[in-house]
Amino acid sequence: MTSETVWKIPEPLSTCETRLDDDTVTTLRRHGNPAGPRLVLSHGNGLAIDLYYPFWSLLADDFDLIIYDLRNHGWNTIGDRKNHNLPTFVRDRHCILESIDYHYGNKPKIGVFHSLSALIALMSSSMPTTLPSSSQSEGFSAQILFDPPVHKPGTSQTEFDVAAERAAKMTRRRGYRFQTEEDFTELLSYLPAFTRFVPGALELMASTTLRKSANGQEYELRCPREYEAQVIGYIRSYSMLADVETLPCPTKIIGADPTLPYSYLPTSDFSHVISVDYDFLPETTHFLQLEKPAECVAEIRKFLGEL
Repeated sequence: MTSETVWKIPEPLSTCETRLDDDTVTTLRRHGNPAGPRLVLSHGNGLAIDLYYPFWSLLADDFDLIIYDLRNHGWNTIGDRKNHNLPTFVRDRHCILESIDYHYGNKPKIGVFHSLSALIALMSSSMPTTLPSSSQSEGFSAQILFDPPVHKPGTSQTEFDVAAERAAKMTRRRGYRFQTEEDFTELLSYLPAFTRFVPGALELMASTTLRKSANGQEYELRCPREYEAQVIGYIRSYSMLADVETLPCPTKIIGADPTLPYSYLPTSDFSHVISVDYDFLPETTHFLQLEKPAECVAEIRKFLGEL
């Protein structure tokens, strides 16, 4: 089953390798309009920022887009699994912000993050890093966070924990090698979590989250399944530490439709948080940017227009 829609990601205007530690480098890519307001974008667990092209391509005419993959995802090579955790991701984020300002000029940055990268954004304001304060770049002037996997202690905490454990177990058992990208796409087409994707997004998911295996005969996940499952385990522990009540900049949270069966972890309702501008998009799941990209972009423009 193949879509007639083909998403072709353009070559970046420029790239910049950013060292995160002695063994790890991530590549910043610049797209869009360098004269426009600067948006910094990243992705969810096990995915890649290039997968979100149906979404961020709609911003390219008006915004200076800086995109990057989290360590062990996307364009990046695979590093030590022991460093694949939330505190390390938070530290990486500070390095990335410093690199953006150094290489592309220090102008106001607006963060646009989904799922895991959205949780990292929330944790960054409350979790200290080992970086000296003099090395930390100026933060964001605003942030838009899509369906962050955050949960506070309460009556539904058990549901969140059970869902996280189930998701981690399923991830450890998932297939990780495929004869062709088409085999991967066909598998996704039968899974309920991906039925709402825009045309062509499943094929794009194959091309952006798989790479040729070492033997050159097969394709394998760019982010190993054990790494992805490990993060889900960390989310159970760290999601409660994200302080959404004292955010350092204006923040918009856009959630999935809470009335639909969730495709990752239960969607949180942030309508009670005074410091957050919160909405959810009807008829969307956790992958809302790949299901209703135009509506997600409209929410961004509306929020920035009101600031």
